[in-house]
Amino acid sequence: MNPYFVLFGMSMLPVSELRGAIIYAAANGLPFLPSYIIAVIGNFLPVCFLILFSKRLLNWLSTLPKVGGFFRRYLQRANEKALNIGRYELLGLCLFVAIPLPMTGAWTGSVIAAILQLRLKPSAAAVLCGICISGIVMGIVSYGISGLLALI
Repeated sequence: MNPYFVLFGMSMLPVSELRGAIIYAAANGLPFLPSYIIAVIGNFLPVCFLILFSKRLLNWLSTLPKVGGFFRRYLQRANEKALNIGRYELLGLCLFVAIPLPMTGAWTGSVIAAILQLRLKPSAAAVLCGICISGIVMGIVSYGISGLLALI
């Protein structure tokens, strides 16, 4: 299978997102710049949909008998993280997505934007900015600074 297709698919998934995709690219010797662009596009692709529909979908999923508890806990964590973003909503959202830690990626950032009822375009731009920053940080971590410069 084409490694760039795998990279694109990984970057769209809520578990691996861009962070896992960049690590995959580095581990497979793919050059950073095309890998970075593909991972950013793949990670950003579901963002607008998530901002528009995630809160309603998660509320509905939390009512289902077998999986409802999982989604109620996810919503509760997202609500707690939304409170920490504070009044600098868009900057906070960007920085939240940019931090390469578990549960701080574009998917959770998009859910937080939905919970805070932020407007689509500014919140999507903030998430995209966070994705780009996170990709650079993960590139430095995965490729090393000298390796990153050599692979561009």
